[in-house]
Parts: sequence; structure tokens; C-alpha cells
Amino acid sequence: MSQQLTKKTNVDLPETEHITDPWKLRRRSFFGLVASATASAASAVSARDYSPQAEPVRYPEPDVVVLDDRFKRYKLGNSPILRLHRGTLWAEGPAWNAVGRYLVWSDIPNNCQHRWLEEDGHVSKFRFPSNNSNGNTFDWQGRQISFEHLTRSVARYGHDGKRQVLASSYGGKSLNGPNDGAVHPNGDIWFTDPGYGGLMDYEGARAESDTVQPYQKEAIYRIDGNTGKLYLVADDIFKPNGLCFSPDYKKIYVADTGSSHYSDAPKNIRVWDVVNEKKLARGREFASMSLELNGEQMAGFADGIRADEDGNIWASAGWVGAGYDGVHIFEPEEGVRIGQILLPEICGNVCFGGTKRNRLFMPASQSLYAVYVETRGAHIS
Repeated sequence: MSQQLTKKTNVDLPETEHITDPWKLRRRSFFGLVASATASAASAVSARDYSPQAEPVRYPEPDVVVLDDRFKRYKLGNSPILRLHRGTLWAEGPAWNAVGRYLVWSDIPNNCQHRWLEEDGHVSKFRFPSNNSNGNTFDWQGRQISFEHLTRSVARYGHDGKRQVLASSYGGKSLNGPNDGAVHPNGDIWFTDPGYGGLMDYEGARAESDTVQPYQKEAIYRIDGNTGKLYLVADDIFKPNGLCFSPDYKKIYVADTGSSHYSDAPKNIRVWDVVNEKKLARGREFASMSLELNGEQMAGFADGIRADEDGNIWASAGWVGAGYDGVHIFEPEEGVRIGQILLPEICGNVCFGGTKRNRLFMPASQSLYAVYVETRGAHIS
């Protein structure tokens, strides 16, 4: 795996154009890089009207797509995809609070967190400023954990509302910008640090470094719940992004978005075995994000991911276009894609929530969407 700054991007540039200026590469942010590589596929989803005045969709929901018979049991015949909110710049980091019956999610560029209330669908600003938070989750004591780009730290908000920094450096160097994470029942917090928050002011604070690794090599970390000590558990991945455990916590899945900056990075989701609740072993590809559309193999990014109670992985997906962007669902044994939820925007993350944890919330670029499914999230958030 190359750890050096690539001289050629993976976008469709002319063969003779190379980027040798690191500053120029850095300015081509994650979104700019992949946006120039997107291709639109023909699909009715692109013309769908999600406005409040839109005609209701005819059941069964056409944009919840069954690709394999194993997905049929999860699609409800009379549940539509609904847009719950519109007005963000880049929606991310959904987390469900079961006590308060609300969803919190991040709008990274606008430096705030929003809250959606289950009781009446009301949306308000939950935290502003939010330190350009990306991922969010709740621990087993109900405290909110946020993964912040601006402060390059993992922070916890206590029951009294006070913010406490849990991790901000490793090996004497600053973290790049924690991205997403999950809590283990033993109290440990696992998180990813791909570095996007340190590459641009739009989502954090641009580092002085002229490489795609703002402060150090991208990696996956674990905060020990008893001692507070930070451990690097894996760095055999280009840019680790979304992260989730299997239902039994014996595996951990991580989306790799490294091809945004590394030409030899695959577009996939990786999986490791969790050893003694502390270490990772046997890292390998779980699923490829490549999908055939209109006779062509297209591959975008998986971003935020969650497991359901049966072990299926629900992955936000995007940067290809209509017919691809939304959510891809993979069965747990061989990583076969069994279903899709098509959205008119790039989906940044997903979260199971609602009173029964059977509603999938999908922050997607400028909006928040949701759909009921016949399964439940495997974990508390």
C-alpha cells in the first residue's frame, strides 16, 4: 500500500495531465476529486419529486430495489422513502437517542448538528458550533460521542452537557481528524481517522502539510474504556471511513474511501476479526462497491455503514449518479449485494432508529431521508 502522495489522480483526466504540485492536489478536495469522476446512469429516481407538494408514491416503493431474493424479507410493501429535512450542505454522522426519541446528525461545512424529533418531525439546531463534527454515536451510558474535524479529536458530552476530549493525538502527533466510530459494550470506543478534515477548511482546518496525510498515517483506533489509553489497531487500509461492528462484536467492518487520493486504492468495504475485544486480525475485503449499470461496471464509495440484527451491512453509497447513489445492502457471508435504496443525492451515512430501531435514516448531501424496513439495527446507535 502506497503511503506517498500520488502524482496522478483517479479522475478521468487526459493521459498527459499529471498533478505534481501537492498543494494543487490538496485543493482538489475529496468531493471535487470524486465529483469529476462521476457518471450518470438512466433511472427514474433522478426525476422523483420529494417536495411536500409531490404526488404520493405508489406502493410498493419503487426505489427500494430487490437484487437478490434474500432482500425480499426486508422490503415493506407499504413504506415509502420520505424526505424529512432539506437544507444541509453535507449531511453526515446520524445517531439515534432512544431516551429522547430523536436523531442527531451533522452538517459538517455549516459547523452544526441538527436534531429531528420522532414525536412531530420537528427539526432544530442541536449544537452550534459543532467543531465540524462528522460522525456521532451514543455510549452505553447515553452520552453523546462526536468525532470532530476542526479540533482533530474524539469528544464526549456528559450528562451535564460538558465536553470532554477523549483522544486528540497518537505517538506524539495530532490525529488527522476523526471521522466515524462505534462503541463496544465493554466501554471501548473504536474510530477511524482518514484525514479529510485536515485537508480543507470547508470541513475542518487545512493543515500546513503538503501531503494527503495531514499529520500521520491514516488508521483505525481504539480508546480503552477503562484506562482512556489510545491504541492504533490497524493501518493496512488507505483511508478508513465508516465503521461498524457485526451483531456479535466479533468482526469490524470499515469502508475504504482511499481512492479519493490514492490511485491504487480499491473501492470497497473491509472486514477484520476482533480478537479478545482489543485487537484486529485477518484484514480482508468484505465487499466491492463495483456495480454493473447499463452494461458498464461502475464503482463509487461506501461511506457510513451499519449492521442489522441479521448481520447484513447497510452502506451509504455515492459519487456515481442515478441508479447507484443511495444505500447498498450486503449479506454477511460473502458480501453479496442483495438490495439498494436509490436516492436523488449522494448518501453520506446511515443509522437505524425510531422506537423499534426499524427505520433507516439516511443523511444525503442536502437532505435527510428515512424509510421503514423489516429488520432492526444491531446496536444502540
